[in-house]
Amino acid sequence: MPRHTRTSPNKGFLGVSAGALAVLETLLDGRPRTRVRIADMIGVARSTVALRVDELVSAGLARFEEDPVYSGGRPSMRIQLVPDSRIVLAVDIGANHAVTGLVDLNSRLIVQRRREVDVATRPEEILSWVMDAAASLLAGKAWDVSRLAAVGVGLAAPIEHATLRPINPPIMPLWDGFDAVSWFQGRLDVPVLVEKDVNLMALGERRLKWPKTQNLLFAKLSTGIGAGLILDGKLYRGEQGTAGDIGHVRLSRDMDTPCHCGNHGCLEALASVPSLIAKLQGEGQGLESGSDIIELLKAGNIDAVQAVRQAGRDLGEVLASTVSLINPSVIVIGGSLASVGEHLITGVREIVFARAMPLSTKGLSIVQAAPGSNAALIGAGVLAVNHVLHAT
Repeated sequence: MPRHTRTSPNKGFLGVSAGALAVLETLLDGRPRTRVRIADMIGVARSTVALRVDELVSAGLARFEEDPVYSGGRPSMRIQLVPDSRIVLAVDIGANHAVTGLVDLNSRLIVQRRREVDVATRPEEILSWVMDAAASLLAGKAWDVSRLAAVGVGLAAPIEHATLRPINPPIMPLWDGFDAVSWFQGRLDVPVLVEKDVNLMALGERRLKWPKTQNLLFAKLSTGIGAGLILDGKLYRGEQGTAGDIGHVRLSRDMDTPCHCGNHGCLEALASVPSLIAKLQGEGQGLESGSDIIELLKAGNIDAVQAVRQAGRDLGEVLASTVSLINPSVIVIGGSLASVGEHLITGVREIVFARAMPLSTKGLSIVQAAPGSNAALIGAGVLAVNHVLHAT
């Protein structure tokens, strides 16, 4: 893919002024609006809105359309977002997979490509595939790379927010300290955002199913266990970017079980997919992956059902304290076992509703993530779009 150079350095990465971006934000829900309505929404003069709308139209970010409802005289014109006028590259990389896709300004996933990877694969090799896949996806739409406005990258790793680099990732050791921002910016002159995958899943799930929810927790149970937090409508990372690292909270049972982090009795050591595989293998089940657990659950295997139900209880033990601390209105459970989430969800609900204070759980929804929702890719797109809207 040829290097893309930003052509409007004084007008942000979408090539328009900050004032025009404020107008653009009113259109991101996909609803056309009149200039009068936009002026009321952002509190500026109609003449100012008219100038900013003209700027957006000239940049190809918006277009005019006739208002179908008017009472004679000169037709009222509405302004409509052109969502694919700019796109962002969304990337989701875990211990066993790499997925990349193109996301439009409405945070809608347009097209994607997936590849299975090995945790021992070097970052440069995986990212080279991402760039090749991105070039192919752009070519398939007959789009030039100049349409690309930003890159959002999710990694199954703790991310130091100040540097955007993975720090001691337990399940992706070759990524420790890797500078993905510089790697991409050596090839694309656009902003690059790096975030831990569960934070992106929280952003994506909220965008897809809970857009009006202000306080949401997304818990991922897979090779690792973590949580992404949306508080007061914003992604919450904590001081060092490690908020939501629930996988290494110590449980009240089996406190001698060693964890790869060096401690004992961690949630991840007892309830992650690898720990469930090991437990079921010890009970005579021939398993190699999380998919094998899913097949056992579908077949009604009692050992698998009990193991996953207990994993839900273990997760619920940690989440019960979290509910009392941050009082979310929605908890979404995702990860590789989400497709058969009822056994897992039942265990979580059992403990959360028993242990958290009734006022904290009043109106609380505990639900499974939508299978195949691509929440991490959508979240990467949301992160990137939000950045370019405010990076002027």
